Amino acid sequence: MCGIAGIIYRDGTHEVGRDMTRMLQSMKHRGPDSTGYALYRPHDHQLVMRYKLADANTPRDFEFSDRLDRHQHQVLQRLKSMGADIHDVEEQTEYAYRAAFTLPNGSLKELADRIEDIPDAEVLSLGHSLEIVKDLGDAEEVAEQYDLKGFTGTHAIGHVRMATESDVDISGAHPYWAYPFSDVAVVHNGQLTNYFQWKRRLERSGHRFQSECDSEIIAVYLAEKMSEGASLEDAMRDSLEELDGVFTYIAVTEDALGVCKDEMAAKPLVLYESEGVVALASEEIAIRAVIDHEISTHDPYEGEVLVWQR
Repeated sequence: MCGIAGIIYRDGTHEVGRDMTRMLQSMKHRGPDSTGYALYRPHDHQLVMRYKLADANTPRDFEFSDRLDRHQHQVLQRLKSMGADIHDVEEQTEYAYRAAFTLPNGSLKELADRIEDIPDAEVLSLGHSLEIVKDLGDAEEVAEQYDLKGFTGTHAIGHVRMATESDVDISGAHPYWAYPFSDVAVVHNGQLTNYFQWKRRLERSGHRFQSECDSEIIAVYLAEKMSEGASLEDAMRDSLEELDGVFTYIAVTEDALGVCKDEMAAKPLVLYESEGVVALASEEIAIRAVIDHEISTHDPYEGEVLVWQR
């Protein structure tokens, strides 16, 4: 079933970590297996990389801690070998990390590929604004584990997952970063029927996929279109013609949030918009969790694309 949510403020920064936690926790019944956030702070000259070196359910054998320490040392060595000036490294959990650094030269793809050459390493996000956090458990549990309620930013999307076709692990959780493009992410409710066709096509273009989830395809599809000059809105409109299936997805970039519903519009989504904020979710209860006055919502039409800029 799953549940998706998004919020974008057009009047400055707000506590988007707290807001997204409230929205996702209100839809816990739609996805008890995992929770994920894509949080956007104002653009910074430094890059932030969120990555993991194991999974929540990786067996804790007697070498587990030593192996993580060894692999984390390799991460830092590879950052430095590419000329990165490392400003801060945080151990968020025993297996998840956040590194902030500047990178004068070198591509994000090269950096991500070199990090992911390390056994069990996965780059969850890499960008000047975007930070993706996802793990097993409900929104309150994940927010507490990663200290997200104090995250201040401009916009965010999130997802609560009920695993139906893949394992219950972090790699199968949403949101997905559009590797190797900076600051693009997607959450999705639905199913693509031409998933394998697009996966093969994008792999031939040099993209890697860390999961079997069709939502990861949407993220990379949109980012590649934008890298060729399309706007977010244009790329999303193209997806209505080229991606087959039943889907509602929310896509975000450094300065925009958009929603797309396929022509059947079978997957629910409701929307609230005011002068200062736009909030949308699979259920109205999620919007009411963050708007403290009486509201009126509506459901976007079938085959509709809507995009809001900060």
